[in-house]
Amino acid sequence: MNKNVLLISGAIIVAAVGAMYFAGLFPQSGNKMVKVDSLPTVKVVVPELGQIAKLGEGDFNANCAACHGKNAAGSSKGPPLVHRIYEPNHHADAAFKLAANRGVRAHHWKFGNMPPQSHVKDFELVRIVAYVRELQKANGIF
Repeated sequence: MNKNVLLISGAIIVAAVGAMYFAGLFPQSGNKMVKVDSLPTVKVVVPELGQIAKLGEGDFNANCAACHGKNAAGSSKGPPLVHRIYEPNHHADAAFKLAANRGVRAHHWKFGNMPPQSHVKDFELVRIVAYVRELQKANGIF
């Protein structure tokens, strides 16, 4: 093949990949933002819940589901919590509690900042985290 054809083809491929990256068409990890349209809600398998997680389900539905969706599957207002980004090694239980108490600056998703949820009591947060963790485990996130 002609050397110029190879160079031009390579440049076109690099430009196309760059355009796709900046358009948010590739999954991103770490502290990079994930385009909302590129990752809609996720399918969540709901296991048989333990006693604390059952209570947490009620607390979650009352305080979190409006944004994070039924069964923490996400919605157009907030990200899914049953997602590898929120696995325990990346977001410990204390991170969920801090997020609810202090709010969170948008850093993984393009939903905007999460305001503090100061109306949620500490005992409810413990149960909510238990619920989310059981959902995550049942869906291969641990």
